[in-house]
Amino acid sequence: MDLGENVNTPTTRLLTLLNVSALKSRKRTRDEDSPAPEKLNKRKTVKIAEDITLDPGPSILHDRTNNGIDDEVIGGNEENDEVNSRDVTSLYEQHYGPNTELVSDASRESVDQRRWTSSREKVGELPTVFNLRNEDITPPLKKLAKKTAISERLRGPFQARQAKQSSDQRQIQDDLLSILSAHLDLYNPALSLEDHRSVRDVVALHVLDHITKKRRRVLKNNERLAHAKAASVSPPEDVQDQGFTRPSVLVLLPFRSSAFAWLESLTTHTPSPAYQIENHSRFLSEYALPPDAVDKLAVAEPGAYPRDHIETFKGNVDDNFRIGIKLTRKSVKLFADFYGCDIIFASPLGLRMSIEKEKSADFLSSIEILVIDQMNALAMQNWEHVQYVLSNMNNLPKDSHDADFSRIKPWCLDGQHDGLVSASSAYLRQSILLSPFEMPELRALFNTTLKNTAGKVRVEKIWPAIQVPQSIDQMFVPVDCANPRDEPEKRFIYFTTQLLPRVLKSAVQSANTVIFIPSSFDFIRVHNYFRKQSSLSFAVLSEYSTNQEISRARESFFSGKKAFLLVSERFHFYRRYKIRGIRNIIFYGPPEHPQFFSEFLSFPFLDDGVEASDIMSRVMYSKYDKFRLERIVGTKGVKSLLEGLL
Repeated sequence: MDLGENVNTPTTRLLTLLNVSALKSRKRTRDEDSPAPEKLNKRKTVKIAEDITLDPGPSILHDRTNNGIDDEVIGGNEENDEVNSRDVTSLYEQHYGPNTELVSDASRESVDQRRWTSSREKVGELPTVFNLRNEDITPPLKKLAKKTAISERLRGPFQARQAKQSSDQRQIQDDLLSILSAHLDLYNPALSLEDHRSVRDVVALHVLDHITKKRRRVLKNNERLAHAKAASVSPPEDVQDQGFTRPSVLVLLPFRSSAFAWLESLTTHTPSPAYQIENHSRFLSEYALPPDAVDKLAVAEPGAYPRDHIETFKGNVDDNFRIGIKLTRKSVKLFADFYGCDIIFASPLGLRMSIEKEKSADFLSSIEILVIDQMNALAMQNWEHVQYVLSNMNNLPKDSHDADFSRIKPWCLDGQHDGLVSASSAYLRQSILLSPFEMPELRALFNTTLKNTAGKVRVEKIWPAIQVPQSIDQMFVPVDCANPRDEPEKRFIYFTTQLLPRVLKSAVQSANTVIFIPSSFDFIRVHNYFRKQSSLSFAVLSEYSTNQEISRARESFFSGKKAFLLVSERFHFYRRYKIRGIRNIIFYGPPEHPQFFSEFLSFPFLDDGVEASDIMSRVMYSKYDKFRLERIVGTKGVKSLLEGLL
């Protein structure tokens, strides 16, 4: 996909950008008799193009090939909305308007030093909500919960669809929408399969509403500028309504099938039946399964695969993609150029490859809403790709990209010149993080990376304990460690010098034993250790195992030819095979996915004549495994397990 000019120059300072842009726009927009501007970035000297009444020309929020009439805000005529426009846009203007009070030296310093006021509050039927905010800026959630500032044109059809849903689903959507409308960061690590679609629909509605309000403001300012030019009066100066580049929403997803589902949710809220989806046939050919392909998950017998596996891996599971989506009054234009689109759907891998190829991430400089969905799946792929993308967001661009700097919001231009050239837009970006459970990487992102000065909300869940047969010989084995950096080494030493020798001394436990290893780095380390022990017979199942290797490993373990079977969590995440022949299970660490724990404890019973008393289970854990342990032993049970380690 074309990302614009290939920029090989070093990162420029903001003044250079202003100079370059002003020179370009001066050639493009000044009348022959117009006096030269006193300052290159002095807004009142900027002239408007001759055809402003139809097309704002090279303005970054318009495609040069489409006139202003065709590229209006979604929904068409706005006369019926005029009465309610002040109410529905007030929260938008307070947060994203040019004169927002949320970005100041004090608020930025407060966020950078992580001076937050915290509280646990209740928003409707959501689980306990942990709210972090700058108290002088952001009111408590209970004052915001009743505000759902969605445009009337979008709200009406949405409520009509809600009427067909259960009361619980409607309540969840309304609760989340009240938080999203306040432009708070939202971190929901308690998203169930049953609620995923309804949550995705309401986030898509919020995204569409955001773009609608942004476009409405741009079009109104276009009219004001055109009228001023027609009347030969000075143009208004309060027309700062844009960012450096047009894309304002980024949605990070793990698979093409995820993008397929998100487009469906997005277009559900668009007008019909006259609304068009351009390049839809191409999208279907690239993001759906080929016509002759058979989805084995869709045709599998009931119970062959767990439901969460089917929901994650059905459809096209390619993890290298990126697509720009442009929204106009009459259509959704798929495969739009990144610098001419409103929304970007992409996988972290696909986006990283684009950035590295073009040596530029300028199209991410003005992102105002970031959505990361299915974060558990992204962590199973490569979390470093996510971190790479986030590090390239909301930075000052390397090139002007024909930006009209008289229309750029002041807080976009307010760069922090401290090494990396970043814009204050990072302090207004709303981030929406969705996951079925919490992980240390996700909590670290929430705590340290999100800088929204309006505040942020984390949904908390009370986890029940996983039920297993009481007769199973089950033991949780603590590994004491005071430093997280030393934890992998301490765990490995304990396993090789304490736990494994005890297992090998037992004739029963030294055969038919699976060792489940969550971390890929730990898996490689344990695998190398086993390879050096000539007395140990073992087989391996990793995410890199071929079908032939998998069949051979499973057969040799089931038949007893191999005493141990090393299994990585990523293997089970992607394959979800049922493994027979298990009598003993060693969890090198608690599984990231809690359902994997109960699944492995159920595998021994696939064989005939196996009793619960025949099964041995050992779980190694440290205090840094709190999130994983909580999902297994429950929120109450984890406290007693960690009591001696904290």
